[in-house]
Amino acid sequence: MFPVLAPSPTRVPRPPAPEAPPVRRLPLAVSGVLAAALVAYVFAAHGAKPGVLLLLGLGLGFALFHSRFGFTSAWRQLIAVGNGSGLRAHALLLGTTATLFALIIGTGSGLFGAVPAPSAGSLGIGLLAGAFVFAIGMQLGGACASGTLFAVGSGQSSIVLTLGGFIAGSTLAAWQFDLWNDLPAFDPYVLSDHVGWFGSWAVTIVALAGIVVLTRAVQRRRTPPPTGAVPTSRGAALRAVRGSWPLAAGALVLAVLGAGVLLVSGGAWGVTSAFALWGSEAVGAFGGRPESWSFWQQPGNADMLAGPVLADKNSLTDIGIMIGAAVAASLGGTWALHRGIPWRTAVAAVLGGVLMGIGARLAGGCNIGAYLAGIASGSLHGWVWGACALAGTWAGLRLRPLFGLANPKPGDGVC
Repeated sequence: MFPVLAPSPTRVPRPPAPEAPPVRRLPLAVSGVLAAALVAYVFAAHGAKPGVLLLLGLGLGFALFHSRFGFTSAWRQLIAVGNGSGLRAHALLLGTTATLFALIIGTGSGLFGAVPAPSAGSLGIGLLAGAFVFAIGMQLGGACASGTLFAVGSGQSSIVLTLGGFIAGSTLAAWQFDLWNDLPAFDPYVLSDHVGWFGSWAVTIVALAGIVVLTRAVQRRRTPPPTGAVPTSRGAALRAVRGSWPLAAGALVLAVLGAGVLLVSGGAWGVTSAFALWGSEAVGAFGGRPESWSFWQQPGNADMLAGPVLADKNSLTDIGIMIGAAVAASLGGTWALHRGIPWRTAVAAVLGGVLMGIGARLAGGCNIGAYLAGIASGSLHGWVWGACALAGTWAGLRLRPLFGLANPKPGDGVC
């Protein structure tokens, strides 16, 4: 067993996982045909590089769903009841990704002519406020950036509202770019610029090991409820395509696929810039002029808006995640549209999405583009983002009951 994920004390044993229900054949057929048709179109219309990025997105969605790899739930469980198993899974994902990033960027390895570069962000008011607001949004909306995508793909109707709010918030922040662009900030601090890639990797691994030790100490002291079990199939082969994966397996697969995005595109896996693009394209379709916004007049952003959506890196992986998760949920027999959403839950979903959209733009990224990519790149802003997100999670947990949303409690059977 991976040491970072070895069991820590819980108040009761984890319940056994129920047997996975039968395959949902119609959703599987629809999502499978959609995946095949879209891959074929992207390869034919835009070439091999976008096509491979779409395939990587499909893999990311498949892995995210089967491992139920959560960022929102991991922070909620740690803050609410002291269960650090999710955060230790983050440490494995971050450490593996950091190792692969150091090898790829340190050697200058890239495909399709890509020149890999670290994800570095400035250190300032926007980062602090954006990460804090984003984390509040996560807890109200019920998912993070990657979690929103795979939950939508698996048919969770309330998270469709979160995605809508996410796109609206991202578009609003892009429209009002001039209000927040000049907030005070220091230049990015990237470890490899000072201690080289091996030194950067070593510092990152030591810091992550410290997080593992700390979360174990917290969990031993608080003995929280265990995390809930999700439906699975028996046997390794069936479990790979129909059951729930161990968090360790999900972390490793996600790290490899995320490194693949870096190899192919030269940039780390990201999510939220695509939401601003989609929303701005919608504004343009209804007669607006997003090309006149300062945000879209920035050098890299102007090319993004002018180009086709299905050639945009983050749009391709985002769409791939949703479809890949739909395939995975259909194979696992759990794909379903949830009806009868309580009005307070619906309000929280939209509000949470809006806050995440705004927060991601202020902070220069989300739990993937800033937290994961930043820490894996040896950039200080990734660590700052994570610390502020923990503080925002604490605040978000105190707002959840206002919308009828429950928080884990020490006496619960699972968290």
